[in-house]
Amino acid sequence: MSHVVFITGATSGFGRATARRFAAAGWTLIITGRRLERLLALQDELSAQVPVHVVQLDVRDADAVQQAVATLPPGFQRIRALINNAGLALAPQPAQTVALPDWHTMIDTNITGLVNVTHALLPSLLETGQGASIVNIGSVAGAWPYPGGHVYGASKAFVQQFSYNLRCDLIASGVRVTDIAPGIAETEFTLVRTHGNQAASDALYGSTTPLTAEDVAEQIFYVCNLPDHININRLEVVPTRQAWAAYAIDRDA
Repeated sequence: MSHVVFITGATSGFGRATARRFAAAGWTLIITGRRLERLLALQDELSAQVPVHVVQLDVRDADAVQQAVATLPPGFQRIRALINNAGLALAPQPAQTVALPDWHTMIDTNITGLVNVTHALLPSLLETGQGASIVNIGSVAGAWPYPGGHVYGASKAFVQQFSYNLRCDLIASGVRVTDIAPGIAETEFTLVRTHGNQAASDALYGSTTPLTAEDVAEQIFYVCNLPDHININRLEVVPTRQAWAAYAIDRDA
């Protein structure tokens, strides 16, 4: 029997690349997201390799998450890996100019959605026990602030601390927990953040070498396939062309 992985936000970026990586290794897939047509296209692509179960799901809806988990079909119920990938950034402008609904959307998706899915799947992961994995997708923004990071960075700091504290609670269960914190990675991230501004996306990723979605998927696959007695608490992965900058200093004109 193949292992089962549950992936949120599988419609694009890290989530879609992760589904492809796990399918290549023979894992059974549960792929979730809000855009059903993308999920069905991914199912069509990968179902010749492995069993694929599609769930159109908004992780912000706790009742829908519980229902999705409660109605998983036979062969998909014993989860070995949960990839909490669903998340987004909005409003790259300064905090004092941001619309409040954008903050709420980030909190509801990056924090509430994360705990909704984790809580719903913990019983299955605990039943699997030794070698089961929870991988939460954080960000370097959770540890390193920058202008315009405000609630996005704060939400990813939550991901880090939630992962650490979950590890403490699960220490005797055999269930592993990892916060994977990517740096700059070229996906739909900036298009979503800027409401489709292709020029802004091109400017961010141009003239450098960012991570790809496949780079991050490889790290997710790696931590889920380590020997059962090994846990990576946090994996911060950045391109070689990204590093820290000096403190900003406001000076008189």
